[in-house]
This record gives sequence, structure tokens and C-alpha cells, in this order.
Amino acid sequence: MANRTSTQNLRKRVRYHYRGNAAGSTLRLTLGCLLGLELRRVGSGKRMTFGKAGEATLSQWMADKARVCWIEQSEPWDLESQLISQLDLPLNLDQNRHNAFHSRLKELRAQARRRARELPISS
Repeated sequence: MANRTSTQNLRKRVRYHYRGNAAGSTLRLTLGCLLGLELRRVGSGKRMTFGKAGEATLSQWMADKARVCWIEQSEPWDLESQLISQLDLPLNLDQNRHNAFHSRLKELRAQARRRARELPISS
């Protein structure tokens, strides 16, 4: 598998998942959709988030319920592929078509995007 080294360090990436928004975090997009938050187009209309209130609700939910841990690995993309193929990781879409929840999650996210496109752009 190709080297998919991020330009950001782990701390920045995790912080964005906890403090960012659904436009820049697939984890936030997935969790927000599962929690039933309303996805909306913002700014120019190309970006989609859960709005100020929804993102705050999601951030609080994550602070209360979500935890992160890691191990140092020289080639983490190899370990990632192994873990995804061997474990039940229902929130991971990448490399995870074999998971029973994959198609349902993909459809749930697509429905949220379709609904957002039908709504007016939020401020």
C-alpha cells in the first residue's frame, strides 16, 4: 500500500476531530449523522456542517463519550489495513466494505447530504 503520510501531526488531527466541524472531519460527519443532527450547507454552500449549535452538541457528546488512544508505529498505514480487515470497526468506511454496517452508514451520510442540499444555506 502507498505511503499516506499526513502533513499534520497526530495531535492536530485528533484536536480537529474534537473541535472542528463535519466539513473537515469524516468522524464528526459520521457521528453527527448517527446522532440525528441536521447537516446544513454553510458559507458559499459547498461546505456542510451541523451548524454552530449542532457542532457544539457534537463536541459536547464527544467530550462526554469518545476517547482516543494510540500506539507509535513506523508504518501506521500497514497496521490500519490489518486492523480494519480483522476487527469490527463499523464507523470506518475506508477499506471496510466487508463490514455489515458499511452500506447503511454510507447511505445515512448520503441522505444527510441530500437533505442539506435541499435546505437553504445557513449562516
